[in-house]
Amino acid sequence: MKTSQLLDMGSEILKKSKVSSYLIDSEIILSTILKTSREKLLTNQSIISTKNIIKFESKIARRSKNEPIAYIFKTKEFMGLNFFVDQKSLIPRPETELLIEPIMKIFKNKKLFFLEIGIGSGCVMLSLLKHFKDSRGVGIDICKKTIKNCKINVKRLKLENNCKLLHKSVDQINNTKFDLVISNPPYIVKRDIKRLSNDIKRFEPIIALDGGNDGLDVIKKVIYKSSKVLKLNGILALEIGYGQFRAVKNLLVTNNFKIKFVIKDYENNIRCIFSTLIKK
Repeated sequence: MKTSQLLDMGSEILKKSKVSSYLIDSEIILSTILKTSREKLLTNQSIISTKNIIKFESKIARRSKNEPIAYIFKTKEFMGLNFFVDQKSLIPRPETELLIEPIMKIFKNKKLFFLEIGIGSGCVMLSLLKHFKDSRGVGIDICKKTIKNCKINVKRLKLENNCKLLHKSVDQINNTKFDLVISNPPYIVKRDIKRLSNDIKRFEPIIALDGGNDGLDVIKKVIYKSSKVLKLNGILALEIGYGQFRAVKNLLVTNNFKIKFVIKDYENNIRCIFSTLIKK
């Protein structure tokens, strides 16, 4: 079977299963199996081996049931690095990269000691540690399985000496002062979870999405604790949900933070808030 025939077959199966990205998903799955780019896949028509056809059909079947491609291949690119992911940790989003680049500018040429609250796959903390070579990070998460995933990425990126992973909640961090606290906490309103796409609500860990009745349960804890563990003038970098800026701004001001700047996402919503801890 030729490349184009196989892609058409995969696209048709996904289309019938109401996967909206059926064309691109078929291309991504086959290009990943063949270890080639999508561009080469589409321009170089070739005969696909039986072994690879079987692999392709198996993965198309999984995608047709809405399983995310990142979980099918157990990998997701973030900030130019490949991270191991499975259903124990949230899939890294392009929007979360918006948290990283401003930190690189703020702390340029400095040694950082920072805390990430809600480590997930480790993509945020480990991307920073790859950039800030002599820095140290502490990552916490309430899910042991998630920490196991992060450890795989720590080992892959050879950052064992630069970070510490702790199975703790935000309330349990005390007696340490950080230059930076960074967090992409659960911020989806509980009642809205059922409206998420099947890819998300059926496969991704709900604990990493559910922000409680107002979406702010964990954000409140992160802001309060950050006011206790940040150095004076330290930076809190937060990713927030749609329409949450005003409420989060009030929480920050109440806890002695001054907003430094905000970053909008690709749909022009305020997605990240960078604030500074000021004197009481």
